[in-house]
Amino acid sequence: MITDLMEGPRPSIIMAEEVGNFKTPTKLSEKKKPALCSNPCINIPASPFMQKLGFGTGVSVYLMKRSPRGLSHSPWAVKKINLRCDDHYQSIYQKRLTSEAKILKDLHHPNIVGYRAFTEATDGSLCLAMEYGGEKSLNDLIEEQYKKSQDPFPAAIIFKVALNMARGLKYLHQEKKLLHGDIKSSNVVIKGDFETIKICDVGVSLPLDENMTVTEPEACYIGTEPWKPKEALEENGIITDKADIFAFGLTLWEMMTLSIPHINLLDGDGEDETFDESDFDDEAYYAALGTRPPINMEDLDETYQKVIELFSVCTNEAPKDRPSAAQIVETLETDVQ
Repeated sequence: MITDLMEGPRPSIIMAEEVGNFKTPTKLSEKKKPALCSNPCINIPASPFMQKLGFGTGVSVYLMKRSPRGLSHSPWAVKKINLRCDDHYQSIYQKRLTSEAKILKDLHHPNIVGYRAFTEATDGSLCLAMEYGGEKSLNDLIEEQYKKSQDPFPAAIIFKVALNMARGLKYLHQEKKLLHGDIKSSNVVIKGDFETIKICDVGVSLPLDENMTVTEPEACYIGTEPWKPKEALEENGIITDKADIFAFGLTLWEMMTLSIPHINLLDGDGEDETFDESDFDDEAYYAALGTRPPINMEDLDETYQKVIELFSVCTNEAPKDRPSAAQIVETLETDVQ
């Protein structure tokens, strides 16, 4: 039972708010190709000839349809370094994409987006071809849900997402000794009506030692600020597999509140309003980082009880009080039976 994972008091409950996204830009310079980049037989089209699926820091992701010699092959998702930034940032993004390709090539799990190729497109841009996990990220679906009804996702759907994400994290943590390092709704891809659920974007993953701790001196936890646990915000915080668990808990919170953690984009009555950056309370936002955000219990009936318990235990401030991915999988699989 999920209650077996619970330690400490329940979270305080108040209103939570709206959804957005975190994105960014880049270009590839004529530099030495990474050793991993060697797929001369694969022809990746230039960006204008592919459907854009999304974008992130220094990269864009495209849908590449493949039908060689008239055959119908499964499409790929292609992550390409953007062509609009200076050489300095290009080298940073090239290094990051190369690292992601190297890590992804060694991962084989149904809840982790699969590796397909690492090469150059016809326009010269460096690109990583991956399994096509679905047209939409979980973040896209959260935004759609907010615009459509503002109702939380059904508890059964949240449980399905939680179990599949936890299985992917268990594989990363236990079998590959890797911390994902940037768990959030935009790094989960969904196919169809939650037919498949896969974790993506392993470019900032970090190695874990036998104690599930990041110890390499060069290793730097990146993450995305609203999803960071307290230890990742401290100057000399010890980063473990439990950093992913905290962010995992906040991803479940996103599905219950249709909001970004710690960012209030609604007025006091819960009515939608145009966000004015001048109204943003920086002090309150930074004080809230690394804590368990509140939820509005009036929006959630008794079917959400176990989801709330799971969210609560995963967002305990002390890492030792959070469950491991393996414990979450075991608990959820037991509850499903």
